[in-house]
Amino acid sequence: MIKETMYKLATGIYLFAVVVVLNSFPSDACAKDKQVKATKGPVVVATAKTPPSNDGLPMPGFIIDNKNTALVLTDPQNDFLSEKGVAWGVVSKSVTENGTIENIESLLKVADETGLPVFISPHYYFPHDHKWKFEGTLEVLMHKIAMYDRPGQLNLSKFDKSGSDWVESYKPYINNGRTVVTSPHKIYGPEQNDLVLQLRKRGIDKVILGGMSANLCVESHMRELIEQGFEVMVVTDATAAAITEHYNGYEAALVNFRMIASKIDNTENTVKAIRAAYK
Repeated sequence: MIKETMYKLATGIYLFAVVVVLNSFPSDACAKDKQVKATKGPVVVATAKTPPSNDGLPMPGFIIDNKNTALVLTDPQNDFLSEKGVAWGVVSKSVTENGTIENIESLLKVADETGLPVFISPHYYFPHDHKWKFEGTLEVLMHKIAMYDRPGQLNLSKFDKSGSDWVESYKPYINNGRTVVTSPHKIYGPEQNDLVLQLRKRGIDKVILGGMSANLCVESHMRELIEQGFEVMVVTDATAAAITEHYNGYEAALVNFRMIASKIDNTENTVKAIRAAYK
């Protein structure tokens, strides 16, 4: 009898405690939910010019450190960024809408003014590169239109103002004796050049990334650098991509920038952040 009474008493106390917890939990949850809704604000989906907010994805963030951060630009060359370039017909819409040419120059200019290290990962094809036995879709196209073609690794004949040369307005910044120009990458990523080596040798582990083209070399550099342990942010209007009748390379890249990089932002905000880091 005593054991039965004690059992009923214990059971009653337990059920009472459960009821108290259950009654208090929903009100707590509702309060927190209301607080979240009150501070959430409107949903802003990323575009080239607009950084995202409240889009359902976390934004880890990226703090520019003047000791270990660098600007990395892929392919700031005429074949992509000049009206005379062989790829201009398919990239011009994206380049123009994003203001890519001017925005890359803004990044180079602020880097030059502040001392932010700059690394260029260029693209060149030499005669032996045209003897590959198999190629991907756009490798075939680039080789077919002689994109970034050079007569030889040690041959600079007709290089000035060619498709392989830097955009003219970038030259004062790239040829300033401080900018690091790596060996060329051959397909899209930096796996075949010395970018990672050069960054490590300079103590860099944070990268601000831009250049051409968004869904090819920029995205491939972003992925490989992240795999190599670098923290990466992408400047979304300092890049652009091919837009064809059926495919939009920039939209494809923007989704992946948002989902993979620590941060994405526009040039204006990035320039301000670089200046603030070097005050």
